[in-house]
Amino acid sequence: MDRNRKNYRWAVLGCGVIANELAEAMGKQGRKPAAVGNRTREKAVAYAEKYGIEKVYEDFHQMFTDDEIDIIYITTPHNTHITFILEALRNGKHVLCEKSITLNSEELSLAVRTAREYGVILAEAMTLYHMPVYRKLREITESGALGPLRLIQMNFGSYKEYDMKNRFFNRELAGGALLDIGVYALSFVRWFMSEKPDQVVSQVKFAPTGVDEQAGILLMNRAQEMASVSLSLHAKQPKRGMVSFDRGYIEIYDYPRAEKAVITYTEDGRTETVGEGKTEEALMYEVMDMELAVSGAADRMHLDFTEDVMEIMTDLRREWGMKYPEEE
Repeated sequence: MDRNRKNYRWAVLGCGVIANELAEAMGKQGRKPAAVGNRTREKAVAYAEKYGIEKVYEDFHQMFTDDEIDIIYITTPHNTHITFILEALRNGKHVLCEKSITLNSEELSLAVRTAREYGVILAEAMTLYHMPVYRKLREITESGALGPLRLIQMNFGSYKEYDMKNRFFNRELAGGALLDIGVYALSFVRWFMSEKPDQVVSQVKFAPTGVDEQAGILLMNRAQEMASVSLSLHAKQPKRGMVSFDRGYIEIYDYPRAEKAVITYTEDGRTETVGEGKTEEALMYEVMDMELAVSGAADRMHLDFTEDVMEIMTDLRREWGMKYPEEE
């Protein structure tokens, strides 16, 4: 496989919402995935027909050994990720995997070691790490214009149908608020904090299935930067992030795929709107950053942040006494 090629060939595993967004994003660049695989082949055939994809695997495992594939995008349920990640990495494929990238930090550590052993790129598809507005905000905050970071407040609440059989509440599919939406909130916190939080306390409410339905999390690091996170799968909240500094604060709505932020300066109440990128291009930014990393031109995938967030989530679930079947 030529690691310096410009036109990388992608295979997508799974045919759900994200897989469709990937094909649509690549389509805007005049491209498309080279191949698709799915546990139910009929769905893969329908996906291929919809997007004009030439290769559909009889057995999706064939993508892992296909010499014509460079990068695999894994979009299957959380609890299947580690098996597919390892199979891909051990066959020399670069992997972009939907969040949460693994169930726990032990699985992620194994995946990271394997990627290094085989000399390939492993990354989590965390949209906010790739939205241009976040890079612009980092330039502003690192310039010192707002002073030291003090406090981050995060909300993410969805109102899901209270059906214990759907994936959000299904323990067999690694359901629960933390891995599904909490990973976004904690990734946002890690993006702005100068270092990983080392003090974390929480409260949790469990669904009848035993997965976390709602949680409140407080975090602080050695620099005494603090954050509060509120999560719910059964209470709608705005996807709002607020980052407070000595001399101003940043407000970001719809933060997982944000395209703008508003800065309010404390001294005089003046506001400044920072707009960069487009929400609808979120998957395109991920694809571009992944290909930059694979080419060796730039690494914007932030695997170190992914590892920090996964460690926090693993520690939280350990404190809650909440395990998935694969962990028992």
